[in-house]
Amino acid sequence: MKILLTGATGYIGKRLIPILIAQGHAIVCCVRDKNRFYVPLEFKENIEVIEVDFLKEETLNVIPNDIDAAYYLIHSMAGSADNYDELEKASALNFVLKVNQTQAKQVIYLSGIINDNSLSKHLSSRKKVEEILNTGSYAMTTLRAGIIVGSGSASFEIIRDLVNKLPIMITPKWLNTRCQPIAINDVLEFLSKSLLNPVTYNQSFDIGGPDILTYKEMLLAFAKAKNLKRWIFTVPVMTPKLSSYWLYFVTSTSYKLASALVSSMKVEVVCRDTKINELLDVKPMSYEQALSRALIKVKEDNVVSSWKDSLVSGRFKTNISAYLKVPKKDCFIDRRKKEIIDRDFTINQIWSIGGETGWYYGDWLWGLRGFIDKLYGGVGSRRGRTNKHDIHAGDALDFWRVLYANKQEGKLILFAEMKLPGEAWLEFKIIGNTLYQSATFRPRGFWGKLYWYSVLPFHGFIFEGMLSKLIR
Repeated sequence: MKILLTGATGYIGKRLIPILIAQGHAIVCCVRDKNRFYVPLEFKENIEVIEVDFLKEETLNVIPNDIDAAYYLIHSMAGSADNYDELEKASALNFVLKVNQTQAKQVIYLSGIINDNSLSKHLSSRKKVEEILNTGSYAMTTLRAGIIVGSGSASFEIIRDLVNKLPIMITPKWLNTRCQPIAINDVLEFLSKSLLNPVTYNQSFDIGGPDILTYKEMLLAFAKAKNLKRWIFTVPVMTPKLSSYWLYFVTSTSYKLASALVSSMKVEVVCRDTKINELLDVKPMSYEQALSRALIKVKEDNVVSSWKDSLVSGRFKTNISAYLKVPKKDCFIDRRKKEIIDRDFTINQIWSIGGETGWYYGDWLWGLRGFIDKLYGGVGSRRGRTNKHDIHAGDALDFWRVLYANKQEGKLILFAEMKLPGEAWLEFKIIGNTLYQSATFRPRGFWGKLYWYSVLPFHGFIFEGMLSKLIR
């Protein structure tokens, strides 16, 4: 069968691809930018990649008409725009318009549990999208999930940050709100078993694990799994804004995502029923089992996808293709080069940069820069990286975004997502026996030029030291 997969670069989409291929399906992956979608060599025969932006009706013509089913996994989740609910509505309308013209028999939509009359803006938007998708001429299947627990999920990463960093937590009262978490493996099983399965047609189902827990209980269970002693006290005085700042400064989340999460976490998300478990013969694992699996994946450096690699986690507002060509005109450029001793060693060093490995020289200055960025509302450097030794175009890397990564060519280009009075690129490339490293800055007005000259004295030892460590 030919399956249309939207949100193919997202946390769920990336993990669903190998499952659908194993089931024998051909997949048409919808992406806004082909340059930030990595297709493993073993999947290339089963995947067709098309560039589609569902906010732009003129791009929809590339969607083939002979698809058998489609997954709707598009989710802005408090992106850079304040009117993300309107954007989600427009995206859903365009999707229905196009899929109605195809041979698709079914659309599967992953939404959030919405069994409360007082919904957050985020959950209200999810509900509105579901209503729009239900107007199509195909059979509609909606799966509603609450907190998804898995390595790289936003929920898991926030819980991990809080527990690892705070032995004692003074927390908002919404930590006593109940929810029904579900393991990412179970979400994927529900999604794949619902595909072209008539028992799921024209229905909506709540999906969740067997445990109903408060957020406080989830944090304490994580601490227990890590053998950490943690004390949590809830207070009624934290406003939503203060709660959002609390999450923003302690975890790797962005402020807008923190705000959306806080407003949603005040609403109880518990399954109305679990009849789909019997319909599809799925036995969801417990929260403790889900945590155990996620922690093993993190320990083995085998995280398939992470919410941090979504553009929502940073400040990037456009396709990375527009920034691939590093400019020279009206730019300040710091160029350095060194003869390499061992090409493989140098490439492995470059491909391991950032995250837990650090930046090889002056790490405390890189950390200070990330802290200052966080104070001014930037992404900071807590995002780290999804994999310790492997990176692809589109990945987040501390406060950088990977624009281009080609190991065989020996070339890596990063674009700065920290707050700057301008735009910045960091490029590494190996030509022959020489490693070339260049830091390019395109200033924005007087403040941009002042910024460049203020950090210029640090470039000498930071970039020179880093270059030397990349060689030996």
